[in-house]
Amino acid sequence: MGTLYLVSTPIGNLEDITLRALRILREVDLILCEDTRQTKKLLDHYKINKPLESFFEHNEEVKIGRIVKLLEGGKNLALVSDGGTPAISDPGYRLVKNVIGRGVVIFPIPGPSADITSLCASGFPTDRFHFVGFLPSKEGKRKNFLEGLKSFSGTIIAYESPMRLLFALMDLKEIFGDVPVCIAREMTKIHEEFFRGKVSEALESFKDRQVKGEITLIFSS
Repeated sequence: MGTLYLVSTPIGNLEDITLRALRILREVDLILCEDTRQTKKLLDHYKINKPLESFFEHNEEVKIGRIVKLLEGGKNLALVSDGGTPAISDPGYRLVKNVIGRGVVIFPIPGPSADITSLCASGFPTDRFHFVGFLPSKEGKRKNFLEGLKSFSGTIIAYESPMRLLFALMDLKEIFGDVPVCIAREMTKIHEEFFRGKVSEALESFKDRQVKGEITLIFSS
């Protein structure tokens, strides 16, 4: 039986990778990744030459069977996301679920994750938090989703698209009131930014800007 390594990769700064992760990427037979072009940038930076194969939400059902056969045939594979910890808010968990119980060894290789990285610098309590992934894109579903979070007592962490940030903030203000928020943008990258303040202040700050990059939204219920 082969081994499946879940390898965490940098969310921005390429120096944010562990020595163990680099060793595993050099040793495996194949690297499964969301976008081969994105992962190749990381591998080229560290002079790692390994075959890559795309594995993402829209092709996972087709590929899982073949990947399982490779593992059962003794191949060692690494699963990475475009950035951060694989299986967090991406389809990697379905592959993990499929190989559990088949004799395949699974090793998580810890490292960066945008949700935890943002939380640590947010100023919100870290002893009790709820990560909810991406908020629903449609207004009605998003409002219903946020209503459901009111019963949770603690810090809430969500991902959001820059194109929907203002809409999400407006819905948040309507349902939770003018609560404090932290908006983390482009974590560990050149244009890293933290906004900390009330929802109304965030709306004022971002309303006339062309917001780009990956966003983590943190607030308290």
